[in-house]
Amino acid sequence: MSTARKLRLGPLPSQASTKLTFTCPTSLRADLDRYAMLHAQTYGEAVDAAALIPYMLEAFMAGDRGFKRGDKPKASAPKPG
Repeated sequence: MSTARKLRLGPLPSQASTKLTFTCPTSLRADLDRYAMLHAQTYGEAVDAAALIPYMLEAFMAGDRGFKRGDKPKASAPKPG
């Protein structure tokens, strides 16, 4: 395992999943494949680009302050009656 490179996305945990299909530009697919190759070199385990996408999205949403603020439950108005 190489320690010279540090990727934002660490080793992948095992989780239950659901299938989601989406379309992306070919340039993004090429970048995802390249990232998967670097991830494999860094952590010593081959991984398909599609397997990285959920973790990338999860990391993106976890770092999005606007999303986090919108995630908090709003105070509900008192019910009449």
